[in-house]
Amino acid sequence: MSTLTKPNHIGRKISRIRELRDMKQEALAQALGTNQQAISAIENSETIDDEKLKAIAEALGVSVEGIKNFSEEAVLNIIGNTYHDSNVVNGNAYSCNFNPLDKMVELFERLVLAEKEKVEYLEKLLKGK
Repeated sequence: MSTLTKPNHIGRKISRIRELRDMKQEALAQALGTNQQAISAIENSETIDDEKLKAIAEALGVSVEGIKNFSEEAVLNIIGNTYHDSNVVNGNAYSCNFNPLDKMVELFERLVLAEKEKVEYLEKLLKGK
């Protein structure tokens, strides 16, 4: 008998997806109208009937196929290939090509100039009366 885990252990896949979604067993149990012990039993089960699997998939926000085909190795490959740089935001490389502080100074200078122009205009109006 092999000591390796079986690659198609549905319960473990459900457990990993739940953990990746940052969901506790209690939260999944509540979504399914059951208790934490039942979720624990499901996650220890090698197979699950299709109706229950469909309900679990819906509660986890994934498809049944997503659970059946879940591979932690694939998830790690996606993360490793997508988030290789600290400038990655939502899968897009983001590089700021200007200094935000310079833009703030520029904006402040424009506001000061506008205030000066407004004061000069109001002074002209008052002198004209």
